[in-house]
Formats: sequence, structure tokens, C-alpha cells
Amino acid sequence: MHTHSGRPAEGIFLIESLMAHEGKLPEDISGVTYTYGIHPWFLTEKNHKQLIISVENSVSYPNMIAIGEAGFDKLRGPSAELQLKVFNEQVTIAETCRKPVIIHCVKAWDELLSAQKNLKPSTPWMIHGFRGSVEMAKQLLSKGMHLSFWFDYVMRSESTGLMKSLPHNRIFLETDGADIDIRIIYEKVARDLAISVDELKLAVLSNFNEFFNG
Repeated sequence: MHTHSGRPAEGIFLIESLMAHEGKLPEDISGVTYTYGIHPWFLTEKNHKQLIISVENSVSYPNMIAIGEAGFDKLRGPSAELQLKVFNEQVTIAETCRKPVIIHCVKAWDELLSAQKNLKPSTPWMIHGFRGSVEMAKQLLSKGMHLSFWFDYVMRSESTGLMKSLPHNRIFLETDGADIDIRIIYEKVARDLAISVDELKLAVLSNFNEFFNG
């Protein structure tokens, strides 16, 4: 659901996250679609206007299927005020072009939930790299958000309880920027959920279709 370094392979469909500051644009590659957004780590007072223009331009590509990753990070990035401003601008673009939003959020759940309350988005939001508590996961789900789980966390035994506690219809799996085979992650999560890998694949496919097609 979210990768920065994935490669197409037989039986694997991937969504590559492009970051506006890199200047890379979607390519026409079989089995690959893209998201495009402004990552808070690389946002500055000097570049934010140009990066927003880049996001606006990216929506013309038919295989650019979501805005992001966009969001909030209290450990790295510019001021909270600038992060919020640019997040709101990206959500506005997503609403205009009717595309979902992929969210990066580190220690800023209150800010994210406040932004959702104020913006009242009509397109779905997904938290990528989630590794929080069961309580936080359920709160986000209760607000209509989807979750894609941090690859390293989901491979640990401590994630099993969280995975078992959540409904299957709003979860996704990812590798982010790691050199790890997504099939290994599916095998681990399928064991956690006591279902087959094929059943998990069908569940995630159904989630994908709902998330992107409403």
C-alpha cells in the first residue's frame, strides 16, 4: 500500500509514494500506481509554495491515485503552524480532485484529529506506518480512517494482539522504504489473524477498492 523503493514483480501490485521535493513524476509502469505529496520532513518556509504547485500539477497524471504522504511530525520538520497550513492545502487539493489522502503522523494525533474535525473531508484518509496502541487505532477507525501498519512493527510478536483486535475491512500492509518482501508481511499477518494468505489478499483488495473507489 505504501513504498518508496518497491519494484514490480509477478503477483505484486504496489503503490509508490512520490515526494514533491524530489521532483520525480509518475511513470507508466505495469503494476505500479502512485501517490504524490509533501512530506513534512522536507517542508520549509522557502519551498512550500512551489511544492504545493507541484502537488497541484501531479493530479493530471491518471496513475496518481492519492495525495500524500502529507501530515504532521513533532520530531522532525518545520513549525507546527506551517505543517498544518500545508496539510490543509493538500487536503483541499484532494477534495477538489476527489482523491484520498495518505498521512504521515508522528506524535501529533491531536493535531490530526483536530484537522479532520475542522476540514470535514469527503474523501478517505489512511494513516501509513501505524504502530500505535489498540486504543489509538480504534479511535482513528471510529473517525473513518484506514490504517496501514509499519512493516517492522507488524513483524514483531507484540503486534499480534493489535491485529486481532481490529476489523479486517480497514487495514493495509506496506514496506515503506525498507528492503523487505511484502509477501513475508502478508504471511505473518495471516498467521496472526488465523486466516490464509489468499483470504488476507482478498480482504486487502476489497479494502483497496472501497478506499479508492468509494
